[in-house]
Amino acid sequence: MDGNVPQDKNVDCGGSLRNAALKYGNDYHPYLAIMVCVFGTVANLLNIAVLTRKDMVCFPINRILTALAIADMVLMIEYIPYAYYYYMVVRKYKDFTYPEAVYMLFHVDITNFLHTTSICLTLTLAIWRYLAIGYPQKSTILCSERRCTLAIALSYILPAILCAPTYITTTITEDPIIENNETVTLYRIDLNKIFQEDKTLLKINFWIYAVFIKLLPCCILTVISFWLIHTLFKAKKRNKYLRSYDCVPLKEIEKDVTRKVSKSERRADRTTKMLVAVLFLFLITEFPQGIFGLLIGIKGKDLFLECYQSYGEIMDILALINGAINFILYCCMNRMFRATFGQLFKHRILCLNNCRNAVLNKWPPSLETHTTVGNGTSATEV
Repeated sequence: MDGNVPQDKNVDCGGSLRNAALKYGNDYHPYLAIMVCVFGTVANLLNIAVLTRKDMVCFPINRILTALAIADMVLMIEYIPYAYYYYMVVRKYKDFTYPEAVYMLFHVDITNFLHTTSICLTLTLAIWRYLAIGYPQKSTILCSERRCTLAIALSYILPAILCAPTYITTTITEDPIIENNETVTLYRIDLNKIFQEDKTLLKINFWIYAVFIKLLPCCILTVISFWLIHTLFKAKKRNKYLRSYDCVPLKEIEKDVTRKVSKSERRADRTTKMLVAVLFLFLITEFPQGIFGLLIGIKGKDLFLECYQSYGEIMDILALINGAINFILYCCMNRMFRATFGQLFKHRILCLNNCRNAVLNKWPPSLETHTTVGNGTSATEV
């Protein structure tokens, strides 16, 4: 993130590509990031509103998608003040007051935790779909409500353990400066002294980050994604084969059964296609970060200072877009999601229209007043 670090001659960061990344980070990133975060926050709120409806929440896979939407939404809410303050107020300055330094360190740690949680939930999503399709006879046992709750809980607990090494990698250090002939103590986020002195520990930390948090999940997701695609092609071929026998007369009961099976298969195929799209978007975002982490584990601190920080904003915006775009995918690829979304907001709009009409029907208020005449009868004055 700091483009002013002198470049090591042994480290090639891509030359013009690095300069383009730095220009994007300095000139465009905060504005684009805030727009993506605002859109992503609203989109994930809509995801949660739809996926928690009575007819949607009964499916365990929708509960996993809800947990993923919550993690992505919290990440984006936290990123908005960071992007505004770090890029627009202090303009990437490295020295802070102590409260500012504490917030910056909190941002680093909470971002790592929430992003790793999203990775775990995406992995859970893929494995869940694999079990449901690969073992249909056992799916009621393997994909039970209890196991779903346990999987979601582990997806939030495990990142706290996996990210533990990164929590101790950085720390707040004092940075005394002379200002108006007085010594003022400012603070900065820096590598922990242990990691500065022992480069092997830093390499081990990046190996853990690259292999266990990034590359291993990516490899598992790649295998499952291709297996799901293979399953889709098999289903398509089977449906084509069955349609070729449509001309053969069938009993009404057999026709009804075939129609019901075909409908459920089409619904399952649509869900699988949607999840494959989610997984591929995730892989596009995460694979480069995993490879970067692996190279840092091999090359060491120089690559981290020279290259990783230069491309930091690019990787940030890719991760934010990945977390924000799921709503569009659900709307485009899931008919049940669209129908539930339409019902939810159609009901709200109708309620608002009814309330507005009720108010308009009573406006303007009547100008009639009633007075009593001598014989006790009521007369009206206008």
